[in-house]
Amino acid sequence: MTFNQEGTMPFLHGFRRIIFEYQPLVDEILGCLGLQDPERQETLESPGCVAEDDGRLLVLEALLEREAHSAFYQEGVSYALLKVAELGLTHAAQTLLRHGADIVFEDPVTYYTALHIAVLRNQPDMVELLVQRGADINRRDRIHESSPLDLASEEPERLPCLQRLLELGADVNASDKHGKTALLHALASSDGVQIHNTENIRLLLEGGADVKATTKDGDTVFTFIIFLLGEMVGGDKEEAQMISCFCFQVTRLLMAHGADPSECPSYESLTHLCLKSFRLHFPLLRFLLESGASYNCSLHGPSCWSGFDIIFERLCSHVSESEDDSFSTDFLQKAETAVELMMASSPAVKLPSNFEVNLKNCRFHKEKIKALFCSLKQLECSPPTLKHLSRVRIRQSLRPWPVDVKVKALPLPDRLKGYLLIDHDSSTEQDM
Repeated sequence: MTFNQEGTMPFLHGFRRIIFEYQPLVDEILGCLGLQDPERQETLESPGCVAEDDGRLLVLEALLEREAHSAFYQEGVSYALLKVAELGLTHAAQTLLRHGADIVFEDPVTYYTALHIAVLRNQPDMVELLVQRGADINRRDRIHESSPLDLASEEPERLPCLQRLLELGADVNASDKHGKTALLHALASSDGVQIHNTENIRLLLEGGADVKATTKDGDTVFTFIIFLLGEMVGGDKEEAQMISCFCFQVTRLLMAHGADPSECPSYESLTHLCLKSFRLHFPLLRFLLESGASYNCSLHGPSCWSGFDIIFERLCSHVSESEDDSFSTDFLQKAETAVELMMASSPAVKLPSNFEVNLKNCRFHKEKIKALFCSLKQLECSPPTLKHLSRVRIRQSLRPWPVDVKVKALPLPDRLKGYLLIDHDSSTEQDM
C-alpha cells in the first residue's frame, strides 16, 4: 500500500475499502457469533453451526460498545448487518441495528441492501424484521433496479419471502424503469424445465398482480409463454413436454385472473400462435377456446386475424402428399376439431370479409376440407339452428374449463354427449 505526500491513505472504493478499512471490525463482529472465516461462502451457507445464544450476543454487545467510537465503525456494523441478514440471524441483526447499523447500507460490490440479501437467501423472518425496523420494502437496487419482491418472484425457493413481502404490504404492481413488474419477472425467470415459478405466479395473482401489465418494449404476460412454446420446436421431447405442461398451467392461472390471450400486442397473441401451430399446441388451443378466448383478434376483430382463416390456410398448405399418411390424417382431424370448437364458442360465426378457401394445392382430402368450409359458410349465412344454439349455451354454462368431465356427468344420451364434447379423444387436463 502506498501513501500520498501528506502520509495519508489514498481514497479507496468498493471491495478494497472493505479489506483495508472496516474488514477487521467485521471479522470481530462475526467472530462473536461463531463465524470463524466470514469470507468463506460455504460458512455463510451453513448457519447451523452458528449459535445465536445469549452468551454470544452479550459478547457482541460488549464489542460494539467498546468500538463505538472507532474509525469506520458504522461501515463495519452496517456491513456486518449484510452478513447476518444473509444467514437469517435476527437477534444479531437487532443488536447491530440498536448499535448504529445503517439499514440502507449497500454492499460495495453488489449494491444490494440487507433486505435484498435476505430475500436472495430466502430468510423470511429477517425480511420481516428489516421491514419492521424501517427498511423500504419497495427499494430498488442501483444495478438491476430489482425490488425485493422482484427478487422473491424469480425463484421457486424464495416463495416464503414472496409471501411475507406481500403480507407486509409490498407493492405488487410496482415496475422498474423498463416497466417490468414482479409478475413479469416471475414469468421471464421461468424456463419450464428447471425453473417453475408456477406457485410464485399464483401467489402474485392472488395478491392483485395486474395481468395487463406491459413493459416499455411491449412484452405482456403471454410474451414469455409464447417464447417458451417456441423453445419446444426441434428440442428434446421430454423437455418439450415439461415446457408444454408449465405453459398450460400458467395460462390457466393468467386467464382465471382476467388475462386475454387473444388481445393483439405489438408482436403476437397466444391464441394466434396456437392457431398457427395447432397440431403442436392443440391441447393448449383447445383449452383457450373452451375457456372463452376469442378465435379472432379481440381488439380489432377478424379483419386483423381470424382463427378460421389461419386453420384453413394451414390445412390447405400442410396436408401431405399421401392420402393415408398418419401425419395428414392427424392434421386434418385436429383442424376439424379446432374449427368445430370455434363454431361452438358463439351463437353467430364471425368470419373475415370475402373469406374463401384455395383448394388448388390440395391433392388429397379436398372433399373433406370443402365440406368443412361449406358447413362453416352455411352457419354464417343461415340463422343458427336450435341444435347449434343449444350446444353453445350448454358448453358456455359449463365453464370454466374443462367441460369434458362436466358433459359426461350430465343426464343425457351418449349421442348428445358426444355432440357436446366435440372430440372424445382430445387431450384433457390429466394429459397435461
